[in-house]
Amino acid sequence: MNPEPVAHGGGASAEEVRRALAAIDRGARTRILASLAHRFGDLDLAEDMTQEALAQALRTWPETGVPSVPEAWLKTTAKRKALDVVRRESTLAQKLARLRIEQEREPVAAHFADPAQQTAEDHDAVPDDRLGLFFACAHPVLKPEDRIALMLRFVAGLETPEVAHALLVPVPTMQQRIVRAKKRIRTLGVPFAAPRREELPARLAGVQRVVYLLYAEGFARSTGVSHTRDDLTAEAIRLARVLRALMPDSAEVAGLLGLLLLTEARRPARTTEDGRPVPLAEQDRSRWDRGLIAEGIALAEEAARRSGAAVSRGEERPATGEYAIQAAIAAVHAEAEAFEETDWAQIAVLYRLLELRQPGPVVSLGRAVALGRMRGPAEGLRHLDALADDPALARFRPFHIARAVTLQQLGDTAEAALAYRRALELPGNESEDGFLAAALAGLDEDLTG
Repeated sequence: MNPEPVAHGGGASAEEVRRALAAIDRGARTRILASLAHRFGDLDLAEDMTQEALAQALRTWPETGVPSVPEAWLKTTAKRKALDVVRRESTLAQKLARLRIEQEREPVAAHFADPAQQTAEDHDAVPDDRLGLFFACAHPVLKPEDRIALMLRFVAGLETPEVAHALLVPVPTMQQRIVRAKKRIRTLGVPFAAPRREELPARLAGVQRVVYLLYAEGFARSTGVSHTRDDLTAEAIRLARVLRALMPDSAEVAGLLGLLLLTEARRPARTTEDGRPVPLAEQDRSRWDRGLIAEGIALAEEAARRSGAAVSRGEERPATGEYAIQAAIAAVHAEAEAFEETDWAQIAVLYRLLELRQPGPVVSLGRAVALGRMRGPAEGLRHLDALADDPALARFRPFHIARAVTLQQLGDTAEAALAYRRALELPGNESEDGFLAAALAGLDEDLTG
């Protein structure tokens, strides 16, 4: 009997198979990986069997045809291959007892549902596979930075260079961090299962951080052709909404969702027809999504209200308060009818609060830009230059873009051109490259004119 689930109908051409596999996007592959990791507790095995299932599809689908639900076929095939590997290991009896997968070889329904998995998921505290694995990877035995790297790489599905960019570290450092985290998981036998509901608050900060960084990568890609990736921003917002439903009383969850919605509201005006980025100062605000703005502002106000109420009652404050503050910053931008009407003084104060709660180079960069807008470009440049020795910002393209714009405002064309050139040397997407190259070409004309 063929151990793989068989699609109904005749065979498929090589081109049809290639198209079907190309349609299995990163999100689908991540869901398969998450399911395997949750079930077998072995991230390496999950990775290998996901790839094995894709390879099996290349061999099987030309004969049987493309399944009606390719993702389900791949998920079932990968699970069965993983089971074969587990059965060959010396610890077979213990793993079978722990995973309760003896019935895995029973006939599979046409829709390839996994009743055992469904029964387990019905009792999970987290009603979403991917979010559940985020919480699982936020296990306290892992170092905080390792948790974030692991979640971004394997659950969010970002490539290692994208994860390195998100965390402002060199790629080799990120590779070592991921290897270290996987080794620690194997050594300690960390279970890939969502924690109990009462354990969720202790792991929330790490999960929120990953959702935030996933959105940030989609908002302005660190590589690739286009400036944005709408699939990543949509998934981040979806996960934030699930978190909101799961933890409706959390100020930080409300703040995170509010921040993402207020940022997403600008999406229609953020790029030109050919995909080039449009700076905030030049965006047509009539194109901003007013529905998202209204929802985002309401959430930002709720986050601020809940944070204040917790403090007044003498309760422990939210983990950092960072998302409530960032949502407030985004709300200030959203409420300004024109760029010139932006309340930069309020934004600078909010960034100062954010520095106290969650210090970091990107936060300091945001405050420097706000101070420059409030007090003038000379003051802005002074604050930017004070950050120049930070190695993370030295590798961060937006820092050099901020310097270039500020220097240009001061009339220092030569130094602005140098800053644009440095920005172009750093990782970024091709659409942004074109925008920066055009800005640099304009400065070069001024220098030679």
